[in-house]
Amino acid sequence: MSRQLPPGTIIFGPDATCTLDTCPVDWSIYSYRPSLAGNATLLALFGVVGIIHTYLGIRWKSWGFMVGMQLGCISEIIGYIGRIMLYNNPWSFVGFMIQIVCLTIAPVFFTASIYVTLSKTIIHLAPELSRFKPQLFYWIFIPADVVCLALQAAGGAMSTNSDGGDNTGVNISMAGLALQVVVLVLFIAAFSDYMIRYWRSGRMSGFPWRLKAFFAGLTVSILLILARCCYRVAELREGYSGDIIKHEIPFIVLEGAFIVVASFALCWGHPGLALRDSHRDSGKASDSEQGTIEK
Repeated sequence: MSRQLPPGTIIFGPDATCTLDTCPVDWSIYSYRPSLAGNATLLALFGVVGIIHTYLGIRWKSWGFMVGMQLGCISEIIGYIGRIMLYNNPWSFVGFMIQIVCLTIAPVFFTASIYVTLSKTIIHLAPELSRFKPQLFYWIFIPADVVCLALQAAGGAMSTNSDGGDNTGVNISMAGLALQVVVLVLFIAAFSDYMIRYWRSGRMSGFPWRLKAFFAGLTVSILLILARCCYRVAELREGYSGDIIKHEIPFIVLEGAFIVVASFALCWGHPGLALRDSHRDSGKASDSEQGTIEK
């Protein structure tokens, strides 16, 4: 802060008294006024990608994947509404809570869709090459995702009782993000191991273009989400008073743009692009086992 606080001035929390008329913006928790153009653009892009995934989900009847993507996009949209509220009033505690919770948890829904999709993909390609049952990809990783979601949401919610100096909520959110990084790394290692075994089996020759696009989209999305989580861990490690959190450009790029690109990449990594039967969620376990690769 560049000046001494006047008596009775509250700069953080539900009882904050600052406004743009009464306090300099560097007294706000982010020390900047969020970009209206940047955050509105991200909001619009998530709206577009949400519509695309709704169309693809209905077209290919991939209800589970569609719901995960919709929840992620809706969370992103709500989060950027919170950022726009902070543009109007950088001390808006409601806006702060909306964006800190929704933007933190949104990618968890995207990764959940990825875990289920790749489990079904292994069943279609060659389940016998997997070191463990393909279903373990979602029996293990989905519950881990739920734990990540719970920690991140709880950490954000605990900030409602903070005056900005108590980092308990921040630490809990950071634990959830760090766990998400670990889960993503383990998932990447497990699936990479499977793909190496598949490649060595000689079955990768003549891969149809749709399957190549499918894996390219999934790979891009996973790596971008991983990079974003690493950034958020570094950001929260310093708490709300740290230096990283005070700069918007890294946030716009590493949180906003990375997740936008990841969500668009999942249009290419959509199960309907490569799998003919498993995306039709008929509710029968045999459906995912009897499908064939779309040529």
